[in-house]
Amino acid sequence: MTEQPEPHNGAAGETVDRRGAMRLAAGFAAGAAIAPLRGQAAEIDNLSGPQVAPGADVMSPPYGRPSTFEARVVRRDRTGGSPYPTRKAAASLTPLQDLHGIITPNGLHYERHHAGVPTIDPNEHRLIIHGMVEKPMIFTVADIMRFPATSRICFLECSGNTQNWGQPVEAYTVQDTHGLLSCCEWTGVPLKVVLDQIGVQPEARWLLAEGADAAAMTRSIPIEKAYEDALLVYAQNGERLRPEQGYPLRLLLPGYEGNMSVKWLRRLKFGAEPWQTREETSKYSWVMPDGTVRQFNFVMEVKSVITFPSGGQTLSAPGFYEISGLAWSGRGKVERVDVSVDGGETWAPAHLQEPVLPKSLTRFRAPWRWSGASATLTSRATDETGSVQPGRDELLKQRDARSYYHYNAMQGWRVSETGEVSNAG
Repeated sequence: MTEQPEPHNGAAGETVDRRGAMRLAAGFAAGAAIAPLRGQAAEIDNLSGPQVAPGADVMSPPYGRPSTFEARVVRRDRTGGSPYPTRKAAASLTPLQDLHGIITPNGLHYERHHAGVPTIDPNEHRLIIHGMVEKPMIFTVADIMRFPATSRICFLECSGNTQNWGQPVEAYTVQDTHGLLSCCEWTGVPLKVVLDQIGVQPEARWLLAEGADAAAMTRSIPIEKAYEDALLVYAQNGERLRPEQGYPLRLLLPGYEGNMSVKWLRRLKFGAEPWQTREETSKYSWVMPDGTVRQFNFVMEVKSVITFPSGGQTLSAPGFYEISGLAWSGRGKVERVDVSVDGGETWAPAHLQEPVLPKSLTRFRAPWRWSGASATLTSRATDETGSVQPGRDELLKQRDARSYYHYNAMQGWRVSETGEVSNAG
């Protein structure tokens, strides 16, 4: 068993090792159970007990619904409204602070659209594969579903996620800062299986993916990615794709920026050069410190965020809490997450909760005893390639603040003495 470093102490409290956390939690639970009985026996009458009347008739709706007590757990725009001029080009954010584990329910998966959500009859939809191939072909959705299928759990993140390039907005929650991020089980056909039937010519180095929406979203993709782990997806978390996620067929490129996993996929064209489409010239590029612009920034770099305690939440009283959050990397598995409660002065390793999968969200946990003093919580992820999540100042040395995309710096949350948590950037 790996030795844990000594816990660090500070005005904000202390982190403890896993064994110590279990003792703390056991003591906390015992105290919580015993406290109401000390001189307060009358309170027993007020405790919730079995209902005396039968519940609602068991008439299951055609599609299940969450409890009415969870009605606040919904997708929504960033605080302050949508930055887009029309609801045809819009985004909605996943409430990461209210979720558990790593899987995002289909109804809470983030959305990003360029021209609204089309209604497509799966019986009429076609996928065309042509260009530098031996046998150009047109497939129906039923044709695609006849190929051997596979499922994998992986994250999808918009490259415009986490707009902390400027002054942080104190009121922002995790949903505001990181909500263009979700993780699901995706089911479909490995693209390489279909390409084996087509016969890609040796000179082909790129493929163009095009959607059937009114924006005709198009992106150039390196051919290596097509053969590595690209999927033609028709199901998400066990059910067919929802319209906003590309029904009836989408491309999925694990670890790549979300816009490249083209929805409502209708065409794949192979060629020798990238196509220089609108989405890879005027958009989705980085501005570098010298003023030049860098194209084709496909991989989402290593990143993490604490989801509890986080912006908009309140700690009720000093004592034991479990810090929890998510880490991910488009390059593979998360190897390690460190947590700080003093703004990065000292660090302690968090526990990575299984499963730890490549190009997937990984849940991390760290025990913390809050003293009641102000604190700044942050996390720092390292992936299996050795890449370490940078601080904001470090990231700004690498790129201009006008880069807009691929912000992966560490995220801080400020806990006040009253227990209120706000965005510290």
